[in-house]
Amino acid sequence: MSDSQETDKNIEIWKIKNLIKELEAARGNGTSMISLILPPGDQISRANKMLGDEYGTASNIKSRVNRQSVLGAITSAQQRLKLYNKVPPNGLVLYTGTVVNEDGKEKKKTIDFEPFRPINASLYLCDNKFHTEALNELLESDDKFGFIIMDGNGTLFGTLSGNAREVLHKFSVDLPKKHGRGGQSALRFARLRMEKRHNYVRKTAELATQFYINPATSQPNVSGLILAGSADFKTELSQSDMFDARLQAKILNVVDVSYGGESGFNQAIDLSAEILSNVKFIQEKCLIGKYFEEISQDTGKYVFGVDDTLNALDMGAVETLIVWENLDMNRYELKNTATGEIVVKHFNKEQETNQNNFRDQATSAELEVQNKMPLLEWFANEYRRFGCILEFVTNKSQEGSQFCRGFGGVGGILRYRVDLASFDVDSDDGGVYDDSD
Repeated sequence: MSDSQETDKNIEIWKIKNLIKELEAARGNGTSMISLILPPGDQISRANKMLGDEYGTASNIKSRVNRQSVLGAITSAQQRLKLYNKVPPNGLVLYTGTVVNEDGKEKKKTIDFEPFRPINASLYLCDNKFHTEALNELLESDDKFGFIIMDGNGTLFGTLSGNAREVLHKFSVDLPKKHGRGGQSALRFARLRMEKRHNYVRKTAELATQFYINPATSQPNVSGLILAGSADFKTELSQSDMFDARLQAKILNVVDVSYGGESGFNQAIDLSAEILSNVKFIQEKCLIGKYFEEISQDTGKYVFGVDDTLNALDMGAVETLIVWENLDMNRYELKNTATGEIVVKHFNKEQETNQNNFRDQATSAELEVQNKMPLLEWFANEYRRFGCILEFVTNKSQEGSQFCRGFGGVGGILRYRVDLASFDVDSDDGGVYDDSD
């Protein structure tokens, strides 16, 4: 998978996480909130018929307020389904209903989308909340891992994705055993034995490249590689010059198993379960570790904080943009009521309560809000424009926590050294960035 595809997938996962949070927080009056999921291959006509039947049943609800809310939600669902001729390839997710805001006001909410991967669930529920259990399944990793089980009898190549394992290829080998014959024959047998072992390792290394490197992209087609076996062949393979360097970089674990073949494959999966579940965690540690390395070596190829990061983005200097997935900051487009000029500023929740931030510091003119959106959402929509890779990180690892607390949860690894001190940023505005120029 290319960097750009990986970034797109990470953004889709982040969007689903955000959506789940938003939907779980929403509450309605009575049973006026509809959760509808149609799996791939389902029929829009079936869903319309079901909603029609539900409309007839709901017409008999005695409470007038509840009846109107439910009928309104069913009508909204029917109207939204009219936009689709058929269920999209990955299925269809629809949430609609009347939500009660924090201030007690009611507001109609309708969200419909095709998930980024097939959703294998069929759901229709009318409740006082939205049901998001099926969406959580979309967040489960579908990373594919390669396994090479190598011992003195032969090698097995396999993959594991989720709970589905697949044997790609296996072959046997007949290697001469050590023996104690004396004289010149011992040297000759030892030489033949070493030659056969060498050929065996070479064949395994070549097949590994064939199975685990995508010829179209010349990149590994697995997220990680596990080497297993009952002898020292696995170690020999991992350290061999014949083993592709691109795959060497993907080795997550080298484990001892009691058997070869499929039994060894199953045992290797069990022994590596913890490492496989922590792959994202490891990738995050490596990414932030690389970022901290740039800082400790004082290469100048790093940036942190909202203002400096946005300046570096505008210059096209950011190679990898790193943001905390729960960054609580909004991007405001503000209109100066005196000059009509539009300025862009970024505030966290604390800064939003300070009315001075909504005034021009030089003239005290009022700044009128034209548009407001979460900064994370803006990054997700706009990162391609800056030619960078976008990586979301958590604060669950020690490195992630340090990045979020010490660096404000926004930073980047740069393509080249940039002198950010030359930018004239007003230091009195609490780190608020103005890119109106």
